[in-house]
Amino acid sequence: MTFKTILRKDVVYKNNTSPLCLLFFHEGRKKSVGLGISVAREHWDAVAQKVTEDCPDRDELQFRITTQVKTYERKIRKLEALDIPVTFETLFERVGQRLDSSVASYFRQVIERLEQTERYGSADKHRVTLSLMRQFRDSDLRFEQLDVAYLREFELFLRQRGNVNNSIATKFSVLKSVYNQAVSEGLFFPKAHPFQSFKVGSLWTKTRKRAITKEDIRRLIDLDLSDRDFYTRLAQDIFLFSYFMAGINFKDIALLTYGSIDNGRIYYARRKTGKQINSYLTPQALEIIARYNRPHSDSDYLFPILDRQVHQTERQILNRVKKVLRHINDRLRVLSGELELSPALTTYVARHSFATVLKREGVSTSIICESLGHSSEKTTQIYLDSFENTQIDEAMKHLL
Repeated sequence: MTFKTILRKDVVYKNNTSPLCLLFFHEGRKKSVGLGISVAREHWDAVAQKVTEDCPDRDELQFRITTQVKTYERKIRKLEALDIPVTFETLFERVGQRLDSSVASYFRQVIERLEQTERYGSADKHRVTLSLMRQFRDSDLRFEQLDVAYLREFELFLRQRGNVNNSIATKFSVLKSVYNQAVSEGLFFPKAHPFQSFKVGSLWTKTRKRAITKEDIRRLIDLDLSDRDFYTRLAQDIFLFSYFMAGINFKDIALLTYGSIDNGRIYYARRKTGKQINSYLTPQALEIIARYNRPHSDSDYLFPILDRQVHQTERQILNRVKKVLRHINDRLRVLSGELELSPALTTYVARHSFATVLKREGVSTSIICESLGHSSEKTTQIYLDSFENTQIDEAMKHLL
């Protein structure tokens, strides 16, 4: 980023003066900022970028020019010191608002951006975190006030409300992300970063393993639900489909289409990570799909969860998936009671069970890593990426 002071010769006022401005240059782009000062052409030294010695009110005018030049020089140095890219956006965007912006107002900006890019799940997490912060303390909190003491007191507030470690960690991860975004956009210049002392990672704890046995899976399969309501039958099928299809999660199941199937395999991208996955369609999974088969095109959904004619936007899809998921998990809890299963069934238990059953059968954790149910999904993907699909297909034969 470079800039210089110039006289706008293309603009001449009635008093025969022209305006001064700062002309900024960055990566082939130019931007001018008026200084609110005008001088006659003969009183401007373009080479020295100063008013001439014989200019009326020379000292006062030059002081005003120098003051504004130094202001932008300081802003550029601050951005560089914070390792924030010096761009037109970080240097100029809402300069006044940046200095006056509260945490709550910036949170709302982030939420709006997430919704504009149809990341509604993430937007909802940000909205919940902001709501809790506003309940905890004045919503006009400024970023400069967001220090380690605030973070520790906010953690205590959440614990007193009954939040457990992983729930608290989720809120703090959102807050840390917003804080870092505010710094990167030059919204404020922190003297010290509170999250360097307050470690969000220490809040995460490993949850109790949630998996049922192969024998329990068989009992669920054998349960005759032909006289039960639609959601109870769907709950049984969705749980088993997830189990037999490598622990695929519920939203990914809801979004599967007939076009996802090719040559005995199913192909999809995980909505959570964007990871491209293809998996062998087990006989049990094919049987479940066949139960819901109807005249269709490749773009039609496999399961009666979403309707392409009704659920067209990302928000509509998310709301529908959440609603059906509640119905599914409610019915799974009822089935758990009937079968006296512990832990109680949820769609997430299917994912845990897939990994745990294979491990108990002696399948190498390098092929199907138990971390499918652990905190680090990246580790799982690293392991899975290093093996041929045929090895994983062979391993999946141990599911029953």
